[in-house]
Amino acid sequence: MSIELVREYFRPLGREGDILEFAVSSATVELAAQAVGVIPARIAKTLSFLVDEGCVLVVAAGDAKIDNSKFKGFFHTKAKMLSAEQVSEFTGHAIGGVCPFGNPAGVRTYLDVSLRRFDTVFPAAGSSNSAIELTCEELAQYSNSLGWIDVCKGWQDEE
Repeated sequence: MSIELVREYFRPLGREGDILEFAVSSATVELAAQAVGVIPARIAKTLSFLVDEGCVLVVAAGDAKIDNSKFKGFFHTKAKMLSAEQVSEFTGHAIGGVCPFGNPAGVRTYLDVSLRRFDTVFPAAGSSNSAIELTCEELAQYSNSLGWIDVCKGWQDEE
């Protein structure tokens, strides 16, 4: 079970007890926000893409959407989301529980700047009814992020 892998991942960090498990689904941004009791934007959704025949994860705020031109500008390819089968194959997590923790070697993780406006955010923790509250600095550290990028839109007022 994927949540058990995430628990094992957090154990050496002393954070496995901080994983929240809900009696209800948190598989979507809206459901996760209800389960946690926060606005949807504070849910750190993990989006999975096929880039150079490998998996790239982009963790973004719940109210952000991928901006295709920004994505192509950064990754030099069109944004192509993984199928449900590919998500499970590449990450070991099922859709609804995909998270940036405990992924196999070769999975590259980036954090979108849309998250930086919050003191803490809530990414999933490997199942469709779990999350963990982390600061953005903790999220960057624990996800082994390759950096902060700007590939989303819709989360800030357009000028």
